[in-house]
Amino acid sequence: MSRHVAIVTDSTAYLPPGLMERRGITSVPLTVVLGDQALEEGTEISTRSLAQALQKRRPVTTSRPSPEEFARTYREVADTGADGIVSLHLSAELSGTYDAAVLAAREAPVPVRVVDTGMVAMALGFCALSAAEAAEGDGTVDDAVTAAEKRAADTSAHFYVDTLDYLRRGGRIGTAQALLGSALAVKPLLRLENGRIELLEKVRTASKAIARLEEIVVEKAGGAEVDIAVHHLSAPERAGVLADRLRERVPGLAELHVSEVGAVIGAHTGPGLLGVVVSPR
Repeated sequence: MSRHVAIVTDSTAYLPPGLMERRGITSVPLTVVLGDQALEEGTEISTRSLAQALQKRRPVTTSRPSPEEFARTYREVADTGADGIVSLHLSAELSGTYDAAVLAAREAPVPVRVVDTGMVAMALGFCALSAAEAAEGDGTVDDAVTAAEKRAADTSAHFYVDTLDYLRRGGRIGTAQALLGSALAVKPLLRLENGRIELLEKVRTASKAIARLEEIVVEKAGGAEVDIAVHHLSAPERAGVLADRLRERVPGLAELHVSEVGAVIGAHTGPGLLGVVVSPR
């Protein structure tokens, strides 16, 4: 078996399956609890089922992977010939996933470096891709961690939601909670800052909020070479229009991914989500 550094992430990275396979990235699923059913993200629950449950106001919660699930994944990856593992995960401010990975890493058969990227969705996915690239050939664990941490530091994520109600219910709005009362009457724009979701601006209508989101993304991209991901939940037309606009307006655009978020993020944002990740190369 060839020795190599392996990259592990979690299902909230929302990397296209084919791309994960080509880059040799392994994903550990989070769980969505729908009523009395615990369902793995990505395989056992569709975003359509989630959106329907949310619209009917059925109880929906999310759960981190167990340390045992991480331990099993680390053993399986080590069995492929890996002599080191870099395990990259969504913000520890939003989930206990990082903590579960740290517990499992202590008993892994090969050294495991667990990294709290402070990111989520393709902001996390781009970190995993950079780590995988750095690990190719003779890349070391340190090389992969450094590449992931640099990508995370340079990456920004902004998003629009139709309502803050879902984030309020899940306790995921961080310092924005103080502004919740007034924000519920308008259309909020949020950002990922220091691993937390924070309220950035309050805009009067959905169309103005999405136009403002576009302007923020163009400003963030500047003239640099950037990868962009446009995420949505039950809003494919809205996402497609925004993606087309960004193709026209971002001169340094390298790759643009358009995808629906999975059930874990969707459970906390609700239908209508429109998010954009800008990640300089």
